[in-house]
Amino acid sequence: MPATTSASADGQLISSRSPLTGWPAVVSVMLGIFAIVTTEILPIGLLTSIGSSFTVSDGMAGLMMTMPGFLAAIAAPLVTTATARFDRRLMLCVFMLLLALANFLAAAAPDYWLVLTSRIMVGVTIGGFWSIGAGLAERLVPPASVGRATAVIFSAVPLGSVLGVPMGTLIGDLAGWRTAFALMGVLAVGVLVMLLLFVPPLPPVQATRLSVLGGMLRSSGTRFALLLTFLAVLAHFGAYTYVTPFLEQVTHAGDGLVTTFLLLYGAAGILGNFLGGAWVARYPRTVFGLAAGLIAAATLLLPTLGRWEAGAVLLLVVWGIAYGAVPVASQTWFSKSAPHAPEAASVLFTASFQATISLGALVGGVVLDRTSPSAVMLLGGCTAALMVLAVGTRFAERLPGPDCKGRL
Repeated sequence: MPATTSASADGQLISSRSPLTGWPAVVSVMLGIFAIVTTEILPIGLLTSIGSSFTVSDGMAGLMMTMPGFLAAIAAPLVTTATARFDRRLMLCVFMLLLALANFLAAAAPDYWLVLTSRIMVGVTIGGFWSIGAGLAERLVPPASVGRATAVIFSAVPLGSVLGVPMGTLIGDLAGWRTAFALMGVLAVGVLVMLLLFVPPLPPVQATRLSVLGGMLRSSGTRFALLLTFLAVLAHFGAYTYVTPFLEQVTHAGDGLVTTFLLLYGAAGILGNFLGGAWVARYPRTVFGLAAGLIAAATLLLPTLGRWEAGAVLLLVVWGIAYGAVPVASQTWFSKSAPHAPEAASVLFTASFQATISLGALVGGVVLDRTSPSAVMLLGGCTAALMVLAVGTRFAERLPGPDCKGRL
């Protein structure tokens, strides 16, 4: 059934889709982000085999992980503004085609520089697809379902994080790392077909220009959203990127147990994603602050309680639930800070999120090389604690903002 739209008083388009017809489109966008997240982190389990194939060091192979995040942060504003007047479904399809080509290029690359070229393409895809897709829920489902639809879209993040590394490692062991990238290319093609079939035409509601983004940065609500996102993502990825060395060196868990622990963490992340999506629209400060508090508690306690397997798995589950709520809480905060420019809000969300992912991994790696896995966890906990203080300050000041009661 095709969607129909009507213009509201402020010039935005209000979807009149029935509750059921919008959900296949939501799932299509979710699978697109799942394919992107999985592709982004796929090399983690394949670094050694890829490096040996091209006779490059593990550090040089690690460029496959650092490049996409930084490029996504740059691409999010530039690509989105450059394509601001194009139909958003068309752009989603273009970016998914680019992802498919990137994976096929990596699978067939005879030289390492072509693999890095494919990762540049992945970074552009992340910046463009996320910026558009992250804020589409309100255009695909009725208003009452927007919170759940946003949670469904962002469930792709913990799903990709859970499945990406073990799936890539397993396929690489069975059939070689090139096969893993080829299969991701096939998945991207499948998602492209779904986008064409299920997502309705989505003409741009408001052209996203750099001046619009600059205007948003003058808003105290947007600047605060940037601060909270920076602290939350820095705390998480500064520590979680190196959770495997912690489990091996401090908990003394074997390979099979580490995989089990991380799968439990991922399952908890999916739960946290949907819990956050259910509550964040009404209680944005509480959800974001509680998530930061739990991340801080888990990472600060890991060096002590994580010496035992039971303590480690319990804290990982708490950590997973907490971080699962972060992407949907951050996106919601940005959206509520700029209700008349949802795509611009998604651009800032994507750029800040991706840049901080790379920065967190970089900072955590430097700390790990110079100290220990336990010090990395403590650093992540202290950073998350700073975010708790920031949210508490916002509560105390009662600054005016755009949440459902006029404040964020």
